Amino acid sequence: MINETFDIKTDAIINPESCYGYRNKICDICIVTFSNVVVDNILNKFKCTQIATISSANGNFPIYKFKYKEKEIAFYMSMVTSTGAGTFIEEARCLTGATKYIMFGSCGTLNKEITAGKLIVPTAAYRDEGFSYHYAQANDYIKIKNADFVAKTFDELGLPYVMGKTWTTDGIYRETRANMEKRKAEGCIAVEMECAGVQAVCDFRGIELYNFLISGDLLDAPEWDRRILGNEEEKNHQIKSFLIALELSLKI
Repeated sequence: MINETFDIKTDAIINPESCYGYRNKICDICIVTFSNVVVDNILNKFKCTQIATISSANGNFPIYKFKYKEKEIAFYMSMVTSTGAGTFIEEARCLTGATKYIMFGSCGTLNKEITAGKLIVPTAAYRDEGFSYHYAQANDYIKIKNADFVAKTFDELGLPYVMGKTWTTDGIYRETRANMEKRKAEGCIAVEMECAGVQAVCDFRGIELYNFLISGDLLDAPEWDRRILGNEEEKNHQIKSFLIALELSLKI
């Protein structure tokens, strides 16, 4: 089986340090968003300085820094998927020296009763993608280690949330009903594309991930329900989530 052939023990041929070097620490905390709306909003709201650039064939992705309540915070917009987001963290840690990453984004909900109107704090992610297996021993799930810390912070901030497993997939158009029912039976409450891969990278590199999600569309229905996915309400939730991430950064 292919999952028995992954190698997490021997040295890599190419390392991110070989491509980017390793800079002195610019700041310790970095926020990861997947929304260009968030980036534009924060650039307009805060005095930001570009401190680095993640380069790719798809174009350049700037990393910015600004001060929030006397704390230096970096942020950037990531590519979606475990491969994109995980690779960007590999490169961002070289460019910034940051060791703590707060990541948030949209997800599809598998249980509308318990997720409605609440933030979602992933506790473990089902590894229905290939990227994480290059960083962590093959298992069905990977633990999201700082879930309790995120939940405690949300309690202190008075934010409504629910904790549960998520289903990380790289096949957005192959989220079949049978697989959805299996994951739901195992306790998954949401489906997303990054958690498993990014957590695996962070574990492998000895850095910390703090992750939360906002629900966009609904899979747990007779027909797919787009709900707020891609509309103005979701964009507003993304901006609010960045502000929540800032408050979370003060607790780390």
